[in-house]
Amino acid sequence: MNKITGKIDLFFHIGERGSSFSKEIIGGITTFLTMSYILAVNPMILGGAEGPGPGAVFTATVLSAAVATVFMALAANLPIALASGMGINAFFAQTVVVSMGYSWETALTAVFLEGIVFILISFFRIREMIASSLPAGLKRAIAVGIGLFITLVGLSNAGVVVGGNGSVLGLGEFNGTFLATIIGLTITLLLYSLRVPGSLLIGIFATAVIGIPLKTTVIPESFSPVSVPQAPLWFAFDFSGVLSFEFFIVFVTFLFVDMFDTVGTFVGVAQEAGLAGKDGTVPKIRQAFLADAVGTVCGAVLGTSTVTSYMESTAGIAAGARTGLASLVTALLFLVALFFGPLFLLVPSAAVAPALVLVGFLMMKNVRFIDFDDPTEGIPSFLCLAAIPFTYSISQGIVWGVLSYVLLKAVTGRRKEVSPLSWGLALFFLTYVLVKSFV
Repeated sequence: MNKITGKIDLFFHIGERGSSFSKEIIGGITTFLTMSYILAVNPMILGGAEGPGPGAVFTATVLSAAVATVFMALAANLPIALASGMGINAFFAQTVVVSMGYSWETALTAVFLEGIVFILISFFRIREMIASSLPAGLKRAIAVGIGLFITLVGLSNAGVVVGGNGSVLGLGEFNGTFLATIIGLTITLLLYSLRVPGSLLIGIFATAVIGIPLKTTVIPESFSPVSVPQAPLWFAFDFSGVLSFEFFIVFVTFLFVDMFDTVGTFVGVAQEAGLAGKDGTVPKIRQAFLADAVGTVCGAVLGTSTVTSYMESTAGIAAGARTGLASLVTALLFLVALFFGPLFLLVPSAAVAPALVLVGFLMMKNVRFIDFDDPTEGIPSFLCLAAIPFTYSISQGIVWGVLSYVLLKAVTGRRKEVSPLSWGLALFFLTYVLVKSFV
C-alpha cells in the first residue's frame, strides 16, 4: 500500500471496517446503478410542472446529488448516496403546483426554506427529537401513502389509469403507450425479482427501446446521447406567499416527509452495513443529517425538489461498501452522467411508470409495521395512507392522520401518549381546516 492509498485508508477507515478499495469501488458503482433511475424519472415529473423544462431539471438533479453525496462521504464517512427524493418530487409537481395552484418558484422556495431549517436544527440534534416525537404508525403510513400516490401518478401519466366512464377511475385505452408500459413493468418486476443490479434503470431503458416501434419513444433526427449540459435555473424563488396557511402546510409536509424518510434510511443502511450501535444509533448521524440538508438547499438553488438519502444504498453495501469512499465513487458517476442528458431525457412516461410502480411496492412494505390491532394507532394510519392517493395530496393525508390520532387518543383516555408537538400540529391543522371551510 503506497502513501496515497494509505492516507485514503486512514481517512475512510477502510481496513478498520473490514472493507477494501475494490469493494468500495464496486459498491459505489452498484449504488449508482440502482438509483440512477432518478435521472430519468425526476425530469419527467418536475419538467412538466410549469418549470424550466426537463433539461434544466436533469442538470439540477445531477449536481445536487453529486454535492450531497460528496458531503456525506467526507463529513459522515457513510456509504449512503443522495438525490432528489421519490414521492416528494411527485408532491412538489402534482400537489403543490398542479392541485394547489402554487407556482413552481413558490414550491422551490418551500424546499429551500426546509433545507435552511434542517441545517440549523441538525446542529442541535433537534431533528432527531422531532422525528421521534410523532407516532411511529403515522410515519409508516406517510411512506405507504406516498408509495400508493406515486404508483397512481406513474400509471396515470402513462395512460394506464384514467378517469372512468361512470366510475372515479378506469383502465386506459389499449394503445402503444399502454402496451409499452405493461411490457416494461413485466421486465422490471422480473429483473427485480431475480435481484439483477440496476433493475430499475435497465427496465426504464428497455421500455424506452420497446417504445420505439410502438411510437411512444420519439427520437429526434439530430439525436446524440452526449451533449453539453443545459444550465439549471438558479435561485428561482418566490417569497410572496410564505406567510399563508397553505404555504405552511406545504413547508411542513416537505419538512416531515424528508425528515422521516431520512431517519429511516440512515438507520436501515447503517444496520445493513453493520455500523449501527446496539441501540440503533448511527455513527456521525449529525453530519449525515447535514449532508441531507446541504443537498436540499443546493437542489433548491439549482431548481429541483428535496434531496434525500436513498435506501438503494443498501445494494452497494451488499456489494461490500462500508465507507464514504463508495459514496465518492457514486458522486463521480453522477458527474459523468451529466454529459449524457439526452439519453436520459429520451425516456417517455411509459418507461418511467414501471419504475414508479416498483418504488411504490417498496414503500408499501412499511404497512406491516403499523399496529392495526390498536384502533387509536391503526385508524389514523389508515386515514393518512388512504387520504394521500384518494385526495391526490400528501399534505391532506398528514392533516387527517394527525387530527384523528390526537382525537382518538384524547377520547380514549390516552392523552399522555400524545407528544406536545402532535398537540401543536393538531391545533394548527384544525385551525387550517376551519379557516378553509368558512372563509
